[in-house]
Amino acid sequence: MLTSARARFYGLNLGIPLLCAAVVFLLFDMTRIDIAISDFFYDPVQQLFPLEHVHLFEKITHKWARVIPNWTGEAAIIGALLSFVWPILKPEKRAGVLRLLDKTRLTKPLRFAHKHRRDFLYVVFAFSLCTGVIHYLKGHTSVYCPVETTQYAGKIEHKEWYQNFDLLKVAGDGRCWPGGHASGGFTMLALYFVARRYRWRHSKALMHGALVLGFVYGTTRVLQGWHYMSHTFWAGIFVWLTCWLVALVFYGREALQQPVLNARSATVEPGMAELGSARSPA
Repeated sequence: MLTSARARFYGLNLGIPLLCAAVVFLLFDMTRIDIAISDFFYDPVQQLFPLEHVHLFEKITHKWARVIPNWTGEAAIIGALLSFVWPILKPEKRAGVLRLLDKTRLTKPLRFAHKHRRDFLYVVFAFSLCTGVIHYLKGHTSVYCPVETTQYAGKIEHKEWYQNFDLLKVAGDGRCWPGGHASGGFTMLALYFVARRYRWRHSKALMHGALVLGFVYGTTRVLQGWHYMSHTFWAGIFVWLTCWLVALVFYGREALQQPVLNARSATVEPGMAELGSARSPA
């Protein structure tokens, strides 16, 4: 029988996303709310979404916005690679190498990367698997974007994802469900699970920031006619579940369900890095 702590953990991290999925399915996929929302931003006279053709809006919200998750993923890859340098060089046993590292100020960065190897690898795997899940769903549902459908002067009939879904093979050429741009913002949720491992007291703020980022990314594409609103919600649900499942593999339930440290206990208990030492680097 599940203990209250375990039940709460699975209820919050698995139960709520599944409940959200049911609500989104019934509220959006089974109704025309998506189309009603997109209609607000569509000009039927000119037969276009005006913001789709504002180049500055496109550059800021679509191209520049990618910098945040892209740089985070690249930093995680670099950190993961550097984490193997310290054990390879073994400077604690080679005085000459240690002096060289101290002289070039590389000792602390390399020690930090080695100490947090598991965290860097987690972020790399979480980002990669989130991207893979979203791409799989896009290809196996073949949903076309609003601007591509007859509803908005396009050539393809609008269909919901469950009408085209094929588990084993690509369903068609549509690549709009779930929201790919929104998922890029939501992948920052991986940092929230790293923070939960260390019981950081600001971890919820990090989670809220990642959720807001994903919704902003997704909503801007809705304004341009390249996604329906539900695509953003679905992207958030799938990215959350993927990041959470990968975190379970890397850190274990016990580490993730520990209560966060408040300001008082943080001054008494060991630092965040030491709290994670119960599980050595991978």
